[in-house]
Amino acid sequence: MTTSLTMRERAAAQAYLRLVETARAVLADPGLAPLAGVYLSSPMAEADEALRRAGLAGNEARLLSLAAALRGSDAAPEPSRDGAGHGAGHRLDGP
Repeated sequence: MTTSLTMRERAAAQAYLRLVETARAVLADPGLAPLAGVYLSSPMAEADEALRRAGLAGNEARLLSLAAALRGSDAAPEPSRDGAGHGAGHRLDGP
């Protein structure tokens, strides 16, 4: 599947992926986890602004599709079922 991204969509997908990677790193380190709000506030603000500019705020399915395309995935992620952005068994970092 080939997805053509606009500059704003690409920026939003990249900001989202940076937020996900930062969250994973912070939450995986027991010493940093209590400070997650401090470490994640900037990436969250960046992602929120990029999503707003790209017209993707509230359009999770489209954002996840763009993020998967940006990562070179050939399968679009499933829409969220648990409210935390996770479809059934889907991981953004691969199978």
